[in-house]
Amino acid sequence: MTRVVALPGDGIGPEIMPAALEVLGAMVSVDVEEHLFGGASIDAYGTALTDEVLAGAAKADAVLLAAVGGPKWDTTDAAKPRPEQGLLGLRKGLGLFANLRPVRALPALHSASPLREERIAGTDLLVVRELTGGIYFGAKTRTATSASDLCAYSTEEVERIARVAFAAARTRVTSVDKANVLETSRLWREVVTRVQAEEFPAVELEHVLVDNAAMQLVSRPSRFDVILTENMFGDILSDEAAMITGSIGMLPSASLGAGGPGVFEPVHGSAPDITGQGIANPLAMFLSVGLLLRHGLHLEAEARAVESAVDRALAGGLRTHDLGGDATTAQATAAVLAQL
Repeated sequence: MTRVVALPGDGIGPEIMPAALEVLGAMVSVDVEEHLFGGASIDAYGTALTDEVLAGAAKADAVLLAAVGGPKWDTTDAAKPRPEQGLLGLRKGLGLFANLRPVRALPALHSASPLREERIAGTDLLVVRELTGGIYFGAKTRTATSASDLCAYSTEEVERIARVAFAAARTRVTSVDKANVLETSRLWREVVTRVQAEEFPAVELEHVLVDNAAMQLVSRPSRFDVILTENMFGDILSDEAAMITGSIGMLPSASLGAGGPGVFEPVHGSAPDITGQGIANPLAMFLSVGLLLRHGLHLEAEARAVESAVDRALAGGLRTHDLGGDATTAQATAAVLAQL
């Protein structure tokens, strides 16, 4: 039996997780093990990620995560636990170094994007973000009058994420850095260039500074195939790219390592402003189920079926509140299940 660990987390997480498990269950028979995570785990155990949950996740075939965080746990006190520490701990503990965030501009949602249709039409890109290095994981210091965060990368870390990006590319990899300023970016650029020349000569490579990449994402996003970048830049650029789809509620992600289970989660947050109202958009969660089927369970046909069901539901007029409609979470779930 396929074993999936489900981490509903906080905010709208417990509302969209049951819907996602219903979609997953319609495609494959799974044994689901649910755990507290993030803020909910802090309330219960004083930590965002317990050793038990990490051990359970490590033994699973895949991990499905909904959302973490909220105002209740916001703090600037370094001694207090934060829900986001659970995410970082899970990624580090499972060795998940590659974050894949696909972005498609669906014709049915062109009008929902703040960008003009002629700018976004045809966009089908993949952001490949390095997930366990960089400034998020570097040494941190704090005094009464100053603070620092170390950004560090090794050659090995850059090599392995570059290979993921080149393997996923159809024609071109756009490597994003800040090599005109940062020494880590200069190393990044040198290593990516070498990996392409030695291992993927058929794939075109271009280097773009992160500020230029941010501009091009909104001016002509369809030019991108695969965007390869480090941890913080990838975090920011993938959220910016969400606007191409019309809502951050449409973006799934997969976090993968060299072996063992991956973590599959929507890019959006816990949305505390709509928690408990039953109106959260579950579509990014469903698309994350699609990525789980593809990358976690290696079921390509089933993954395509889920993605197609979401596309057809939208083409049929489904619109949740964030997309300018009034469909509830339950109605959106029913519409996708009807297409399946």
